[in-house]
This record gives sequence, C-alpha cells and structure tokens, in this order.
Amino acid sequence: MMFSLIVCTYQRAEALNRLLASVAIQTTYPDEILIIDGSKDLETQQSISSQTISNLKYFKVDDNDRGLTLQRNFGIEKLNPKSEIVCFLDDDVVLEPDYFKAVLEAFDSDLDIVGVGGVAINENLWKPSNRNHSTDKVYVFEGFERNESQRFYLRNKLGLQSQELPGIMPDFSHGRTYGYPLTGKNYEVDLLIGMSMNFRSKVIDAEKFSLYFDGYGLYEDADYSLRALNYGKNVICTSARLEHHHDPSGRPDLYKYGKMVLRNGWYVWRVKYPNPNLKARFKWNATALLLTLIRVTNVLTAVDKKGAFNEAAGRVAGWWSLLFNKPKPQ
Repeated sequence: MMFSLIVCTYQRAEALNRLLASVAIQTTYPDEILIIDGSKDLETQQSISSQTISNLKYFKVDDNDRGLTLQRNFGIEKLNPKSEIVCFLDDDVVLEPDYFKAVLEAFDSDLDIVGVGGVAINENLWKPSNRNHSTDKVYVFEGFERNESQRFYLRNKLGLQSQELPGIMPDFSHGRTYGYPLTGKNYEVDLLIGMSMNFRSKVIDAEKFSLYFDGYGLYEDADYSLRALNYGKNVICTSARLEHHHDPSGRPDLYKYGKMVLRNGWYVWRVKYPNPNLKARFKWNATALLLTLIRVTNVLTAVDKKGAFNEAAGRVAGWWSLLFNKPKPQ
C-alpha cells in the first residue's frame, strides 16, 4: 500500500531530527513525508534544508495555518491522492525500526480496520502476572498487570471507574488510559492517541480535523478517532512501537491546559454521547471534581507547585464555564 507520513511541528527542531533519524532506518519506508512547520523562527527550516531525506516535502505555514489541527488539515491538502494510508506522528517520538511495517500489517489483517494506533514502550508499565483478578490497587489483563495510579485507585474506591477495556469511552467519558501490554496483538478501541495514529484514505478524504481545537489542540485526536468509527473500527497495534519523549517546547501554559482538560474533555464526550443520561452526567462531573481535587493536592506535594496550582485553577475555571458557555460540537 502506498502510504504517507504527516508530521506537524512547532519550535522543536532537535526533537524532529531525532524522529526523522528513526524514520530513515525503517524497514518499510513512507512514500512521502510531509513536514508541516508552524515555528516562528527558522531553526527547523534550516535543519531540514541541511539534510538529505528521501521523499520529504517541507512546508512552513504562517499564522493562518498555525496550530495542530490547522497544520494537520494543511498536510492533508498536500497529500499524494494515491496514498491509501495516512500516518500522523508527533514530532517528539522515536520509532522502532519495524513501526510502519507493523502498522501496514494491522491494516492488511482486516479490511474493516480504518484506524491504527501504536504503543509508547517507554510509557508501558505492564508486567507479567499470575493474578486472576484485578483489585483496587492492581489492574489485570491477559496475564499482565500494572499498578493503579492514584486517580484510578480513588475512582475504584468511589465507584467512578470505567468497566470498559482501555481505549473504550464509557457513557460518562472518563475511561481507562493505560493502553495495552506488548502482546503483539491488535485490540479494538474507540480512541487513538495523537502521538501515533494512522488512517485509511477513506477517513482522511471524508473528515478533517475540527477547528474547535485551535492552538495546542488537546483531545483533537480523541475527536477524530471517534468520527473515524463511522467508517469502520480502530485498533491499538501493540507491535507498532515507539518512544514518546514529551518535549516541553511549544506547550501551553498550565492554566490554559487545565481549562482545556475540562472544556475539550466535555466536547469529545458529547461527540460520542450527545444526550447522556442523568447517571452518566453525574459520574462525568463527579470524576471531573475528583481529578481537580487531586491536582489541588499536588500544590502541596509536587515539585512544580506553581504549575500544579495554575493547572488546578484552569480546571476549576473550565468546569464553571460549562454552566454558561458549553462548547458546540462541530
């Protein structure tokens, strides 16, 4: 299958170079690589121009096309129309050599699969287990286990935990975000993660990324994944492996981030569940309150106390804003 790679970047020349170095050694190489650069300086452009990278096309965008969703849509417009698969990667990931090979094999395995996501191995905390059942402190799945984080432990205790598998959005939206152990299998999910998501061209041709998610675009990947389900199914491919290094450059201040967590989270919830019942509404708000309170306690315990305070304040502001100014799904 002919496939294209789109990488949107902003002020991350060094991180982008690490990614491209890992693309260069892939056992299956993209037919085109589109770099969509929203940087306000020339560092990334100069770095790209000094290298020889096969099949690479570089585009520098101005203010009218700057921002993750805008840049992704810009890249879609520049695609080779013959591409059957379109791959999106964050600029701060590093691929294992068989990443694209595994992605294409996942698509080949089932024609109903329209979206494939990869796994960040440096964030994968699963380990082999002899347990038969999960507990409040440990989550067990297919012979593997991982410790429950503080927030999931408290959600277990308070009856606010999702009963769905990871990556499946329950009717109150707050699902498990653990991913899956590295079994080599594909697991059907609702949600793919923007660091590593790949779609068939029929999805790309029909759907563009929502302009509601301007700027940093938190949860734009969830929104797009949910809309992709109208054309087939999404899977996490645990053979498509990479590392995600969360480069801090280009991220919003934590107050804005906290506000986006609540407002954008509400938005994607209503994409899948436009009219949730009263119980689901209660659980969404109760979980939002719990997660906000946890962030408030981080003001006392975290190394970055100011950052924790700013994010908590943003969450509170975003939550109250929903009473008077709810986002309108587009």
